[in-house]
Amino acid sequence: MSSTQPTRASNLLLFPTELEHRRFADYGGLEPELALQLVCGFGPIAAAIRTTQLIARIRPRHVLLVGIAGAYDGERDPVGEARVFSTVSIEGIGAGRGVELIGPNKLGFPQWPGSDDTRTTPIDESIELACPPDVGCGELLTTCAASDSPAHAAERLERHPRAVAEDMEGYAVAMACAFEEIPLTIVRGISNVVGDRRPENWRIPSALAAARRLLIELFESGAFAAVDGPSDGDAT
Repeated sequence: MSSTQPTRASNLLLFPTELEHRRFADYGGLEPELALQLVCGFGPIAAAIRTTQLIARIRPRHVLLVGIAGAYDGERDPVGEARVFSTVSIEGIGAGRGVELIGPNKLGFPQWPGSDDTRTTPIDESIELACPPDVGCGELLTTCAASDSPAHAAERLERHPRAVAEDMEGYAVAMACAFEEIPLTIVRGISNVVGDRRPENWRIPSALAAARRLLIELFESGAFAAVDGPSDGDAT
């Protein structure tokens, strides 16, 4: 497909990495008629740019982001389960570091102030998501680098006490969607406890299997419309 030729689909399903996409597919994936399924890139910068590019080409009615995340409380959100989120916030932008970090809101600068030629309302360090009712929504915290210890995780949780999980793309995708006023739903499988970097404790396949089950439940509940155009994944 030409890079300038638009693809039409009601739902755009994004995965941060090919690994997450493949593991999701290992458990049966998602029927192609339900969503156009593509990779948006690892980390906030790639995810924001690629999502913006795909939205411009595809013009979806709804965007979904699926992947893995770490849970701040492993008892409340066990490894191998999945979560859907009502808000996503950003950590690491502002002034200072560690417990002394001052975020954009306290500095007096919204992430985007709004303008007449784009989104007119400001975007601050938290963005509301499309979270279906009765599915246990929570706050997702996006970071540029994952917490590398329990102490690091505790510092972040002190600044964001409502956060239940940590990822590296959610806020970036949410900002791209907010500019175009497109609803975004984020489903993350819990692969680890935040701050635990020991690979033997991670459960990536089971986390993505759980994310797939939850996403299918949301489709079956009627949370998302059917695709109304080509969904062949060929939006390069």
